[in-house]
Amino acid sequence: MRDNQKVYIIVAVDKNNGIGIDGKLPWKLKKDMQFFKDTTSEVWEEDAKNMVVMGRKTWESIPEKYRPLADRHNVILSRNKSYKAEGAQTCFSLGEALRDAEMNEEIENVFIIGGAQIFEMALEMADGLYITKIDKEYECDTFLPKLPYRFFPEPERLGTEEENGVSYTFEFYSKDPTREEI
Repeated sequence: MRDNQKVYIIVAVDKNNGIGIDGKLPWKLKKDMQFFKDTTSEVWEEDAKNMVVMGRKTWESIPEKYRPLADRHNVILSRNKSYKAEGAQTCFSLGEALRDAEMNEEIENVFIIGGAQIFEMALEMADGLYITKIDKEYECDTFLPKLPYRFFPEPERLGTEEENGVSYTFEFYSKDPTREEI
């Protein structure tokens, strides 16, 4: 990655680190969706865009009317060499997607948006994590992988919301490359 280019993971989790069920989000939280859109779309340079990287199943879980995610360079990871996603670029590995981001001067930052296998691959190279912590348990069959010890939450929260009787907090986790795994 270029010096000024960062890789972030952005995800919402329930009390048990659940992130999905049957390929879909188990919750409907409009303010969390707005936070996701704002965070992954915001750029500092006028002609820049952020890249969002997701697995094929995550792409297909997004309602068609929202695909591709507007104002972002969408990249879909698939092992299927003939997979096409209209309005998005297909890559066959996370490394390929990150190399493309590095070579594209228009890409400001990269956001890994799911699913669990992609998060697992990205944890080693992520510079930080945006995590929405939902204060409720949901029925989930997919979970966020355990975070490496070198990630720790910033003391200041990015905000707290309540919607439909569910409270949740936006947090940012920094990476300290000097911290050793326990």
